[in-house]
Amino acid sequence: MKKKIYPTEVLEVEVMGLDSQGMGVVEYWHPPLKEGCPRKKLKLTIPQALPGDVVRVTVPNAKGRRRVTVSYDEIVKASKDRIGFPPTDVPIAGGIPLLYMSYAAQLDYKERLIQSFLEEKGFDSGKVRPVLGMDDPYHYRNKMELTFGKEGAIGMHQAGNFRCVIDLKDSPLAPQEVITVKETVSEWQKDHQLPSYDKESNTGLLRHLMVRKSHGTGEIMVAIFATEEAKVYLEETRQLVDQLQEKLSGLASVVWLKNTDIADRTQSQESEVLFGRDYIHDQLHGYQYRLWFDTFFQPNPLQAEKMVDLVLEMGQIEKNMRVLDLFCGVGTFSLPLADRCQELAGIEIVPTSIESAKRNALENGLENTYFISRDARKGMAELEETWGHPDLLLLDPPRSGAGGKVMRRIGRLGCQKVIYVSCNPKTLADDLVWLREFGYELQVVQPVDQFPHTLHVESVVLMSRAD
Repeated sequence: MKKKIYPTEVLEVEVMGLDSQGMGVVEYWHPPLKEGCPRKKLKLTIPQALPGDVVRVTVPNAKGRRRVTVSYDEIVKASKDRIGFPPTDVPIAGGIPLLYMSYAAQLDYKERLIQSFLEEKGFDSGKVRPVLGMDDPYHYRNKMELTFGKEGAIGMHQAGNFRCVIDLKDSPLAPQEVITVKETVSEWQKDHQLPSYDKESNTGLLRHLMVRKSHGTGEIMVAIFATEEAKVYLEETRQLVDQLQEKLSGLASVVWLKNTDIADRTQSQESEVLFGRDYIHDQLHGYQYRLWFDTFFQPNPLQAEKMVDLVLEMGQIEKNMRVLDLFCGVGTFSLPLADRCQELAGIEIVPTSIESAKRNALENGLENTYFISRDARKGMAELEETWGHPDLLLLDPPRSGAGGKVMRRIGRLGCQKVIYVSCNPKTLADDLVWLREFGYELQVVQPVDQFPHTLHVESVVLMSRAD
């Protein structure tokens, strides 16, 4: 028996909130079909709609659905927090759903988001300070990864359509140097008729373009990910290097990275330096770091400086202290901490990051560090036996959080203070519950807006033992 298909309806609704993808959320109650019948609820998710927007939407089979994602036909009344409207003649790139929300409203939204997750777990949301925003929340990223698409497009994937690549003309996130590189590479690709990679047919040459710009030194890295080796295109790559040198005074590295894996990621089986070195230097909080194409480094250096300041402030580091940096990466927090304490140990599961951390410490004249590549939980157990007991523990886990096993191990370690640097308020709240069971109390949560115009927000959190 076929389900009944109901008529298409045009609805005028007010957006009440945002979902985890940044789409506007509406709960609409249909009038009863007849007296005495229950009302049906329809949940709408609406791309590019902000809380407070009143929009008109067309919904096929409206009464036959419980939920639907639908674009709005018209904004009848704009939200008080709206500062602009998305273009109607070009597709919208994903990743920046808050672009047309005022920056003050973005910060308020992120603060309330963190408060709500903490409240759900029984924590005092009054411990959350106002979000530290940026004076200029544009063009802040020091690294951009672009995709080679069809018909010469190089840019970001369309929101909700991973197969479509939107040609990058300008960007609210990227510095001008990224646009210059993209335009130079685009012209070079057209001049030499080099095909973009097509994932569906697994054919083509050019896959991704990555650009890194050092905030501290001004050095620029350009990385081309392709399905063949550079030696097949010696003349073409020589001309590309010449063109990039003409346009970029800070060019320090051009690398060609072969990637034949079907996965759509910026990874490499082989690499070749076309110009300069295979890394660039960057500086953060007065310390110098080497960055390769696959090095994870804080993408917003101005806000990362604030985060380092917060860690040092909350830690109240003294020269006789021993500090453990968990998920230490290449030493973003390790180096400033080591410069102020007696001894620092860092644990990171990625071997290349640990090698970078060791090198960065030595190049900055720090000889009181000890870095090991281990799983976090096993690394802590090993260090407790061979290195000793830390006075302060810092952890900066991935978005998935540290997890119960790691947090319980931290609790048993019994440091007086734990500083948690989080990029996900949900997993932050989940992890803090475990520390609470070991007698830790929430002291302060300082959100930092590392990623304006996105849904992401960082937090620096201090927990200390009640005793």
